[in-house]
Amino acid sequence: MRPLQQVAGAVERRQTLPILSNVLLDVREDRLSLVGTDLEVELLGKVSVTELAGGRITVPGRKLMDIIRQLPEKAEVHVELDGSSLVVNSGRFRSSLSTLAAEDFPTVERSESEVSLKIDSKGLKRVLDKTAFAMAQQDVRFFLNGMLIEISEGSMRAVATDGHRLALNGLTLPGTAVDKQVILPRKGVFEVQRLLQEVSGDVEVVISSNHLSVVAEEFELITKLLDGRFPDYDRVIPRDGDRVIEADKDLLRQALSRTAILSNEKFRAIRVKFSDGSIELSANNPEQEQAEETVTVDYEGEPVEIGFNVSYLQDVLGVLENERVRITVRDANSSALLEEPGNDEGIYVVMPMKL
Repeated sequence: MRPLQQVAGAVERRQTLPILSNVLLDVREDRLSLVGTDLEVELLGKVSVTELAGGRITVPGRKLMDIIRQLPEKAEVHVELDGSSLVVNSGRFRSSLSTLAAEDFPTVERSESEVSLKIDSKGLKRVLDKTAFAMAQQDVRFFLNGMLIEISEGSMRAVATDGHRLALNGLTLPGTAVDKQVILPRKGVFEVQRLLQEVSGDVEVVISSNHLSVVAEEFELITKLLDGRFPDYDRVIPRDGDRVIEADKDLLRQALSRTAILSNEKFRAIRVKFSDGSIELSANNPEQEQAEETVTVDYEGEPVEIGFNVSYLQDVLGVLENERVRITVRDANSSALLEEPGNDEGIYVVMPMKL
């Protein structure tokens, strides 16, 4: 069940090519390999079997998964090819599924490996989880609809931006001496996150000219890479802010959520006023409704008022692990730099809005 569920994630329900709704079953010796693909992402799961006769065939992925899911836990499943049907038996249950030839199943063409790294699966997942929210959706600048993975000496960085906000998180990779930049597509990022939920220990990350693979003991994922040049993200990070505010992350997040209820549903604008010892939040909408709240913070300095998309601030606060958040701004037109005190690996930038 588990490898089948993993593989089904790459299988699209509504496909122009019927075979892309199928999962490839490949039995060799005592190992069954299951493969699903949408031509952008390919997932491979493995499970031990008692083999009587090896072979390869494709069957509808969702239907097979739904059948297995409804069987009692630990039930033994017997699978046999009968002409053009795959017969699936378990106890008194019997079913037959349509098949398509394995030879017609498209697999992602693999190019020669350029970089191979061992990375802690939990560390990699944490970096992706804290960065993915800032990826663009269906932006004409297609390279923004993904995540930059940058490997340099001793570290890995993940960067995502949609042009309005930016997230950057890093991971130390001792002994790494390569320089490589690749852009993972949005779906590839989500599938890697999903795969890593099921994995512990190290995974192998293999990068070639047009693919990235994540290899674990039971699973293997291959995703195509996006072409294009990712923007110079370092230029976007505001380094000249001189107003530094520290706040309780949860208190600020809850206040934003309450105030946001009466913000404009389309633009999600919120007015944020930083002044001595407090942040004043206020929002209004076309129905002439308004909300405001004041949060106590650590700040001494000149007052400054900036407009933000409240959802962008909430997204950042939603991925921070620290109890405190540090916000650095310069003036009413400056982007906000959000960080976790004591964590140099994560940087978040939210651009201002005109109110």
